[in-house]
Amino acid sequence: MSFSRWWTETTAALGDRVPLPLAALLLVLAAVLVAVGWYTYPAWVPRRLPRLRRRRRKPGPVDAPAPVVPAPREPEPELPAAAYVSLADRLAAEGRYAEAVRERLRAMIRELVARGLLQPQPGMTVVEVVRAATASRPQVGPPLGAAGAIFSELWYGQRPASAEHDRRMREHAADLDRLLTGRPEDGPRP
Repeated sequence: MSFSRWWTETTAALGDRVPLPLAALLLVLAAVLVAVGWYTYPAWVPRRLPRLRRRRRKPGPVDAPAPVVPAPREPEPELPAAAYVSLADRLAAEGRYAEAVRERLRAMIRELVARGLLQPQPGMTVVEVVRAATASRPQVGPPLGAAGAIFSELWYGQRPASAEHDRRMREHAADLDRLLTGRPEDGPRP
């Protein structure tokens, strides 16, 4: 039997037993109930369905996991500023300018630490380094701040680095070195 024939016979049999106005009223009522249920769906669903409760065993000393204690981190070896400059030169020669900029900034900070102008603390930001260094010697602020701006632009701003960035970092490092050593400026820059 095809679906259309089944449908015709079923509706005819239903029409013989239930009057048409009552069937229409029941269909409208069912549609309204479905719409109200759909509209208020989360409100009538119980938040937690009843479950059969099982007895759980309380964890004893054998079942308790051992506490995880992180291994103490070894401090990084303190390299002289010249080691960071050498690494920066090698990275710049390889075309890895963003890393070269980072190492030049590390060299500048290491030089400030070696001269006692800065007490490094883990997690210091570039802005905090500049603020701490300028607190004891204000004239180091401009070159150090400009170097920090280049670093932030490349590493935090995720800009592509170029040889120009490395050249500018070299200039800022040279300016900082002149300020720290008290040497006069070499002359006009190209």
